[in-house]
Amino acid sequence: MTEQHHTTQADASPILRVATYNIHKGVQGLGPVRRLEIHNLGLAVEQLDADIVCLQEVRKMNHKEAAYFERWPEVPQAEYLAPLGYESVYQTNAYTRHGEHGNALLTRWPVVGHQHEDISDHRFEQRGLLHVELDIMGRRVHSIVVHLGLIAGSRLRQIAQIHRFIEREVPPDAPLVVAGDFNDWGNEIKRMLAGFGLFEFEGARDVFTYPSRLPLAQLDHIYVRGLRPLGLYVPQGRIWWRMSDHLPLIAEFQL
Repeated sequence: MTEQHHTTQADASPILRVATYNIHKGVQGLGPVRRLEIHNLGLAVEQLDADIVCLQEVRKMNHKEAAYFERWPEVPQAEYLAPLGYESVYQTNAYTRHGEHGNALLTRWPVVGHQHEDISDHRFEQRGLLHVELDIMGRRVHSIVVHLGLIAGSRLRQIAQIHRFIEREVPPDAPLVVAGDFNDWGNEIKRMLAGFGLFEFEGARDVFTYPSRLPLAQLDHIYVRGLRPLGLYVPQGRIWWRMSDHLPLIAEFQL
């Protein structure tokens, strides 16, 4: 599916590979024609071959969909999607009539700790951040998974809240990855994050992630502090646009 750039943990590679992917709750389509894609997504996540996989719109449970689809997984989606040897961390952002969903992080490296913070800006959108601390070759690396709001003003306030969280919870000299669905069609958030010392690889072409069938914008991003960006790309192939309304984004960094 994708060209493999990653070396294994046993090689003690200084390259860190990070992916972010909004999986649209594992279901595509609407009404009676909707189809279950969580099984294909499980294979796709494994093919990403990333050290860290940041996921958004991940269902912990949904009683209505579980009753509708015969092959609905018996375990929460984050656990189901974790490849063999990976650890999954999940936190709920939104509670609905039939279930709950949120952000998840899958990793092949040991998890030191994790926490969640509500960053909802108004009562119509439930949003949160997932913070996970990892031990990567004896070095503590912090990862924050986000899914920002649909309203421009809300996103700016959420970025300010994320900044306060980082100042409070992440040591200033620790490597940090902030990744997810930023829902941002402009560059204001990029400028704000640069002011906080967070940057994304520049110069990459064809990294539009939304909508997956005909990508027009890069709504998904992977920003870092304390790591050197090496590349940024989107996997190619029609199989990717069948599984979600977003395409995955992959970045590589020098530790």
